Amino acid sequence: MKNIHTYLFEKLKEKKPLALATIVETKGSTPQVTGASALFSLKGLLEGTLGGGLLEADAQKEAQRTLNDMAPVLSEFTLRDDISDEEGAICGGEVRILIDATPEEYRDTFRMLSQSLEQRKPGILATFINEFPKKKVSLLRFWIEKKEKSDTELEKPFSFFQAEIKRVFSECQPKLLKIRENIFPEKGINHFLFLEPVFPLPQLVIAGAGHIGQALSRLGSFLGFEVTVIDDRPEYSNTENLPDADNIVVRDIGKAVRNFPVSADTYVVIVTRGHRQDADALRQCISSDAGYIGMIGSVRKIVLMRKKFLEEGWATLRQFNRVHAPIGININSKTVEEIAVSIAAQLVQVRSQIQHRRGEEK
Repeated sequence: MKNIHTYLFEKLKEKKPLALATIVETKGSTPQVTGASALFSLKGLLEGTLGGGLLEADAQKEAQRTLNDMAPVLSEFTLRDDISDEEGAICGGEVRILIDATPEEYRDTFRMLSQSLEQRKPGILATFINEFPKKKVSLLRFWIEKKEKSDTELEKPFSFFQAEIKRVFSECQPKLLKIRENIFPEKGINHFLFLEPVFPLPQLVIAGAGHIGQALSRLGSFLGFEVTVIDDRPEYSNTENLPDADNIVVRDIGKAVRNFPVSADTYVVIVTRGHRQDADALRQCISSDAGYIGMIGSVRKIVLMRKKFLEEGWATLRQFNRVHAPIGININSKTVEEIAVSIAAQLVQVRSQIQHRRGEEK
């Protein structure tokens, strides 16, 4: 899976009309959150979502209209709260959507964003929005890569918003700021700054390209992970079997796991073809900073492996106890697909817990 801005940068190379629609503000109950984005062409939706239903259909019409006018708009949509509405738009909230019909003007900005994400560096996509009379809008976009030192002074005009930018980074939530008139004093013009934190996708490393690994690769990509699959068997570890994987590594599994750059945003799933390969892969990552480590196996297998790891000094009891084994949420799964779903559900659960803890710490 790719970040929508990275996807946009790649699509810009085709030099076809594109409109990037982003929810910049919500009030009340809405089908999507601030920061949700969708990319439209003249033919329809290409990537992302604004929540589906009437809202997305109306936004698509507006996006396609802006593609004909080649001008950005800041549109407001009200979601009716009538339960008798046959179309089903009964959230009752309000949504403000920025539709940029000329993203190619900021190709360099999206290029820098993509390069930062490739290096797994987060940042903020900052968009100045100038709203003139008669709803005319102009934009300026900038990429602000997160600095190692949080107190690094930003250059103007962002120095005016140093505190807000720092807060958006710490809260990991996008925000629309109304700019004070003493900063931009032009009368009759509304000035906004939309700060959108952009983070590298969490990495899902699947050790084993068998049936479960293949099924989990599909689910992992769908659920927003950057998927890497490792296996030493080229007849399994290939693009035909793993069309949704971002990276495929054909190499000795243990060595490949050992050399993978693991971080707190790395989720390691061990589903190799045998106990020895499972143990070898686990040895290479059990003492790492991975946010999640899970291994397939029966309760008996896990008990025996724990005993072996402790006796050999390959792990401490605390390290082994953080391994999710047997892997997955207990849904009485039997088939390959059900097992993959149980693992994917646990990945989402742990990811949410990690994100929640980070928010509390900040």
